[in-house]
Amino acid sequence: MTGLRVASTGQLKYLVLVWNLFLAWMPLLLALGVCRQYRTGARGGWKLYSLAALWLLFFPNAPYIFTDLIHLNGWFRGHYWADLMLILLVAMTGFLLGFLSLYLMHSVVADRLGRLAGWGFILVVTGLSGFGIYLGRIRRWNSWDVLVHPAGVSHDIGRIAAHPLANAGSMVFAALFATFLFLGDLMLYALTHLQPNQRLGRAVT
Repeated sequence: MTGLRVASTGQLKYLVLVWNLFLAWMPLLLALGVCRQYRTGARGGWKLYSLAALWLLFFPNAPYIFTDLIHLNGWFRGHYWADLMLILLVAMTGFLLGFLSLYLMHSVVADRLGRLAGWGFILVVTGLSGFGIYLGRIRRWNSWDVLVHPAGVSHDIGRIAAHPLANAGSMVFAALFATFLFLGDLMLYALTHLQPNQRLGRAVT
């Protein structure tokens, strides 16, 4: 669909959605790597923890695509409704990819540490991801900047943490996205765990 928009408009700016969707696949691939390591009996070790750390680093890229709606006021203004549907389609795809990766990681943590720890893991990840989306959209940091420009990222985060009242807007932004991610994950988790008789609403008794 994105290719059709590029072909019909001749504008390469739409390709940013393809790039963002590619980044949204990264957490799922990394989560699959963690699960593969875990199934082989690895309950620790540098390889499993490295994959898990990279997953956490790239996970915010999956829901980040929703923030591309901001471009409707500029980049995609000429074909509003078509572009709205395009961005939402890509954003929902990224969100589902992210949910699947989070579900896999949640399963590993719950199996290793227990159910309560699994849900604690969800709370921590959604909270950190809300802040990560803020760093990406507002502060314009990328996931790989943590590896390429660690000093700059650390300094920026430290400055925000040192002056929370002066950066109240950033905290609200992060909290809103964290809440959105947690509630979205909770709803999708509930849907995937419905029993057959619950789906049918016990129509036949």
